[in-house]
Amino acid sequence: MMEIAYKPYIDANYESLIERIYPPRVCIDNETYQDCTLVKVDSANKDGILLEMVQVLTDLDLVISKSYISSDGRWFMDVFHVTDQLRNKLTDEGLIHYIQQALGATRNEGLQRVADRFKSRHVSTEHTILEMSGMDRPGLLSEISAVLAELDCHIAAAEAWTHNGRTACVIYVDDGANIGRPIVDPNHLTRIEVQLENVVDERPSVRVTDPVVGRTHTERRLHQLMFVGGDYQRCGCSCRQEEQACSSQECDEPHVSIEGWKGKGCSVVNIKSRDRPKLLFDTVCAITDMDYVVSHAALRSEGIMANQEYFIRHKDGCTLNEESEKRMLTKSLISAIERRLSHGLRVDVSTHNRKGLLSEVTRVLRENGLSITRAEIRTRGNRAIGSFYVMDAAGEEIDPGTLELIRKEIGGSVLMINKSSSGRSTPRLLSASSTISMSGSIKDHKPRLSLGGLIWLKLERLSGNLQ
Repeated sequence: MMEIAYKPYIDANYESLIERIYPPRVCIDNETYQDCTLVKVDSANKDGILLEMVQVLTDLDLVISKSYISSDGRWFMDVFHVTDQLRNKLTDEGLIHYIQQALGATRNEGLQRVADRFKSRHVSTEHTILEMSGMDRPGLLSEISAVLAELDCHIAAAEAWTHNGRTACVIYVDDGANIGRPIVDPNHLTRIEVQLENVVDERPSVRVTDPVVGRTHTERRLHQLMFVGGDYQRCGCSCRQEEQACSSQECDEPHVSIEGWKGKGCSVVNIKSRDRPKLLFDTVCAITDMDYVVSHAALRSEGIMANQEYFIRHKDGCTLNEESEKRMLTKSLISAIERRLSHGLRVDVSTHNRKGLLSEVTRVLRENGLSITRAEIRTRGNRAIGSFYVMDAAGEEIDPGTLELIRKEIGGSVLMINKSSSGRSTPRLLSASSTISMSGSIKDHKPRLSLGGLIWLKLERLSGNLQ
């Protein structure tokens, strides 16, 4: 006789019951401080809520100068000190309303509306998604984009990172014959996966997925791909674990110290590093994806430096007791901070969208002996906007003659921003239909928007107005 097992019925909406009874309260305060806007959030606590909040603010390109977080127990309370990239308070009523929607009671709906409002910083879910990771080498992104062009794939958006000899990229593609629609032919998808794995030369290294609503944030997914690839294992951070090792204000390296606090049943993680945009997002990603829970935290920026303090524990309530676990978390945090650092010359491209554009641009860079250390490109209607950080084979600054050759091959107008002897940026504009701005930026030390960044924002707004 067949044994029948009975299981209790659990309402799928039960987990969100507390949040629906006590919806998040969001307060936007422009009165308390003259130099920043306060974003205050009170909410029922749940796994990942801190990352969710930080993700909303960083996706809107807001600068978080300070943050105070408390999520011990069943309630979450947070205060963010934010400005726009020009260090101004938030005065746009539409932006304030969207922040309230995204963080507030209608968060899921609000997130989608924010994505619709700020399309230039988001990617639609109506694309086939390609995820790749492997060992980095010169010309790899060029080879990947060339394969996709040959397979009649239209690239709607792409982002690639490199760190410690590893690379990871997430590419959103359409069917070349039906731009704006995902690839549905299973045989075509199989060919794409096989040929890309031959290029990356590492298995399993390529993942092809259908459009997914509410999928993992692209930049968080890049962190995960790099972590799974083990880029943190090559992190030479043994000399960066002691706080006294970074007493110099000129130190560029991130430093992490981890101590136990037995009386409170948690571990205290202190991070000191150069300040930069999205720093909080990157460190919270690392902590969250390693299954730690943040009970309290504080972030503060002091000049060009940032100090972060986290009180964390495992989800089961245990602290970090093993030295091996502390070393792994230290390496993971340092790698998460370093992955986004900008090495090389930044090349910004804004031009007419066309098939094979990424393949064309990366080919020109490769044929001129340049390696891409980081890349981001996205399309909106008939415009394509991209950023590439490039270095020559020796890792040195690029010769101006090489830049001129690149400009001629890609075509269009070029805005070059070169450092003068006084340290100021000197722009030089050549007019035409496409725009490529090139700015010298080996490392960004100041967390402020550069002249190149200002022009980049103008290009995005211009491209949006052209639709």
